[in-house]
Amino acid sequence: MTSGMAKTRKWVLEFAPASAREVDPLMGWTSSADTQSQVRLRFDTKEEALDYARDHGITAEVIEPKLRKANIRPGGYGDNFATNRRGPWTH
Repeated sequence: MTSGMAKTRKWVLEFAPASAREVDPLMGWTSSADTQSQVRLRFDTKEEALDYARDHGITAEVIEPKLRKANIRPGGYGDNFATNRRGPWTH
């Protein structure tokens, strides 16, 4: 699995769940009547997200993003298929 950095530069406003999820006894699926939990609003800056929340009377809690260092290998993806590999190629 790859963990890319696409779409990670935005600020997201998510609504806290208003009710607990329930398990359907027949199928085992989880469901909720809370439709706000499906809404995620994306903003370019933290200030835009906070302004939107304030203007619409939404209590906001800011969670600062964790810094990630870049995962760049010297050979990149092509190194997986190099003919001069020292060890066997496995998944």
